[in-house]
Amino acid sequence: MQPLYVIGDIHGHLDKLANAVNLIDQDGGKDAKIIFIGDLVDRGPDSKGVVQFLIDGIAQGRDWTILKGNHDRMFEWFMQSPPRHDAHFLVGMHWFHEKIGGVETLASYGITVTPMIDRLYEIHTQALANVPQVHVDFLKSQKLLHCDNNFIFAHAGINPSHPMDAQNEDDLLWLRPPDRYYPKDMPFLVIHGHTPIEEPTHFGTHINVDGGAAFGRALIPVVICDAGTYTITARGRQPIKVI
Repeated sequence: MQPLYVIGDIHGHLDKLANAVNLIDQDGGKDAKIIFIGDLVDRGPDSKGVVQFLIDGIAQGRDWTILKGNHDRMFEWFMQSPPRHDAHFLVGMHWFHEKIGGVETLASYGITVTPMIDRLYEIHTQALANVPQVHVDFLKSQKLLHCDNNFIFAHAGINPSHPMDAQNEDDLLWLRPPDRYYPKDMPFLVIHGHTPIEEPTHFGTHINVDGGAAFGRALIPVVICDAGTYTITARGRQPIKVI
């Protein structure tokens, strides 16, 4: 099979994204097939730069598949008129909560948000003026699910009790599966992010590629190939941790 490269949750870290893509280019060349697992924006300092980097890469003909994460949908929904709130938030939380990252995302577009001072409609008006429409369209165009050979890619995972053509959008974006959630006899391997862990890890039925780049750790790309599953580092391919 053609090697499949996966980049996990970026969360506004353009420098980490550029480094991860460079590592893949060195490993598989610029024709490498890369699946981005979602959560492109929020928390990090340059969500605008991340979105533009990916738009530019696709325009250059790179074989990149971009999946939507729950944070990408938050941004997309805020850009609607009127702004839309995600019901999956805990009560009392919102996109501009300090733990979520909307403040940092809009800051990358030149918009300063001061919680409990600014009015939502004022920030929304600024966002409509400052966020390029091509960025909004890009957020809307992201896929929720991608299938390739015997691999299923989704930001948060899938619901194994539902067929692939009947998956629920909220599940694909928000699931946090408990241990042994996926049946061992599934005919495919699930590749997801969303739940940050110390490093990309293979759990037998699924691989979590969110190594916690949003929280100070590296953005470590993964390659899936006939020889196995590996992380890609400056020292080359390293066998992925299996538990």
